[in-house]
Amino acid sequence: MSSKSSEEFSRWRLYLWPIHRWEIKKFVPLLILYALICFNYSLLKAAKDALVITANSSGAAVIPFIKIWAILPMALLVTYLFTRLFNRFSQEKVFYIMIGSFLSFFAVFALILYPLREAIHPHALCNQLEAIAPKLQALIAMFRNWSFTLFYVMSELWGTAIMSVLFWAFANEIMTVKDAKRFYGILGVGANASAIFAGQIAILVSGQLFDLSFFFGEDAWGQSLGLVTTIVIFTGLLSIGIFRWYNTRVVDRDPAMKEKHVKKQSERKKVKMGMRKSFSYLAKSKYLLCIAALVIGFNLAINMIEIIWKDQISFLYPNPNDFNAYMGSVLKWIGFLSTFIAIFISGNMIRKMGWTFSALITPIALLVTGIFFFGIMLFKENPALIKWSAVLGFTPLALGVFFGTVQNVFSRACKYTLFDATKEISFIPLSSESKFKGKAAIDGVGSRLGKTGGSIIHGSLLMVFGTVSLSTPFVGAFLLLVVLGWIVAAQSLGRQFIRLTKQDEKIDIEEEEPTPIEDTATQKVSTI
Repeated sequence: MSSKSSEEFSRWRLYLWPIHRWEIKKFVPLLILYALICFNYSLLKAAKDALVITANSSGAAVIPFIKIWAILPMALLVTYLFTRLFNRFSQEKVFYIMIGSFLSFFAVFALILYPLREAIHPHALCNQLEAIAPKLQALIAMFRNWSFTLFYVMSELWGTAIMSVLFWAFANEIMTVKDAKRFYGILGVGANASAIFAGQIAILVSGQLFDLSFFFGEDAWGQSLGLVTTIVIFTGLLSIGIFRWYNTRVVDRDPAMKEKHVKKQSERKKVKMGMRKSFSYLAKSKYLLCIAALVIGFNLAINMIEIIWKDQISFLYPNPNDFNAYMGSVLKWIGFLSTFIAIFISGNMIRKMGWTFSALITPIALLVTGIFFFGIMLFKENPALIKWSAVLGFTPLALGVFFGTVQNVFSRACKYTLFDATKEISFIPLSSESKFKGKAAIDGVGSRLGKTGGSIIHGSLLMVFGTVSLSTPFVGAFLLLVVLGWIVAAQSLGRQFIRLTKQDEKIDIEEEEPTPIEDTATQKVSTI
């Protein structure tokens, strides 16, 4: 389908809705599909934290161990399954198989695993293990509540497998570059709006609006969890229906779109970036290493600080329904702020203030809010802080949770807008092939290394100190080093990006190059 120039739109139309009338059928179903997938992810995100952190003999300290010992192996397994499925089935069938598997698990959890939790969880054995190794309580809790751990893992992998891999692989294979520039920004707004709705739903289901004891028993949290999984399953089935309709009524009836879809699938299969190959490819370019440092820096920082923040929330809201409702409120504020930044700030700031200034907003926001949060955590017993908190109408615990929430809302909102936008723009100076392979390497290494690295650091500190509160000062020190390194990488990348874009150059990274390229000025240049 041809794409006409942006001059056909009025100024406000180009700003808010740059979609032609004949493109409605092509774009709106994609927008709804992505919003539904993101809605499920946001709803599951709040529920999984409430389930695991407030569980018997558990807490926020269990999260890094789940990410190291459960999510990482399962992510590798899912990657292997994707490879096998994509080699054997069409992308459409892979979508049905994967999303069907996830929905089946959530149904089994709600109807079987959660009702039988006391019978299937090995509490007696874990009590004996805790007596032997009390500092490993968090690691033992992961095993103690194994069905909750599995729910956490599957909820986290929904974001990776369904949202990041399946949806975007499909979208990138049916879109032209010109269409993507107009469509993808609105898709981001749709994702942020879905987070607002998910947050409100989390609050409502935690308020016990309906008596569901007939289905889920007298347990109030069990009723809320059952309602969450029911909504997730219904929304997932609706997503399958929309995806099927889109393939049969839109893609199959548009020869150009269908041809592009088939061609892109063939190209994608040629680029298989394993961990070793990804590291090798990144090592060839200082430019790519800087982009990877940004991705690793964010994931390291946000994972380390979130554990301490959620630990404080669990003390303030020990009831899982209250915890889930609070996380729902956080999701709403992230959605509101992300939508506001995406519509009114992000694009204008990048155009007027430049790439480097915009890229530095996220780490600086995280650093400033993090200083306030860790300051309160470290000095919460200080009489002056207690007195100051009372004047503001807070307890020191509530004040710490408040500043942690402000930190999380601002950091996430900046990440979903300015950070993601500047990261994607930084790929522009790469040649077409290098851009494709560079994204595969960074998405494969950067995000995974950041999340796992943060969990390893925090998990190691917990094994030494035993509790989240005792390890907090050291986490703060690590966080400071990570953010400062992130800022240095952003400044370096900004200088390289400006030099290359001014000279209208394209970096072409040769895989056969025997030695790493250390300076972008000496890299092979090809014009596209």
